[in-house]
Amino acid sequence: MSILPIITYNDPILREKTQEVDIRMEVIDSFLEDLIETMYHSNGLGLAAPQVGSSRRIFVFDPDPMLEDEEEKLGLIVCINPKIIEQSSQQVSMDEGCLSIPDVKDMVKRAEAITLQYLDEHFVEHTCKFSGWPARIILHEYDHLDGILFIDHLSSFRRRMHKSQLKAIEAGEAEAPYPIRPKKHST
Repeated sequence: MSILPIITYNDPILREKTQEVDIRMEVIDSFLEDLIETMYHSNGLGLAAPQVGSSRRIFVFDPDPMLEDEEEKLGLIVCINPKIIEQSSQQVSMDEGCLSIPDVKDMVKRAEAITLQYLDEHFVEHTCKFSGWPARIILHEYDHLDGILFIDHLSSFRRRMHKSQLKAIEAGEAEAPYPIRPKKHST
């Protein structure tokens, strides 16, 4: 298993739509192990394949650190070729951050509950309802699969408030307590 560097927000791969995994053709065991190890090493709640430079339609998440004591623990969940089947009309604003955008956090409004269809690491299909933090994490990671970042949900005013941090990331000057791979600038 390897810890992979996290791609920073200005890399074009984070703006591309991912490709579905062909479960008949692709062997992804070692990639999943690396993705999971990287997420935990980075203290992330979720990690999508594009964040480590892969165009596969995969993300992993573990919402347990954010759940209250009385809430049912879900543990690690691997989502291959996920599809959001339904979203509640009730929206909730909560603070979000992203491993690809170190030191930037802001309030993002998302559906409070969702129904997700996905394949697990054994290619078994699941259709599950999630609410609260698990739903938020899924929606955040799902956005990554479609080339959307959480800062895209911010108003231009809110985004301008993060201008100095975003410029530092673009210049390759951002620091994180995990390995990052800033986009290289051509000179």
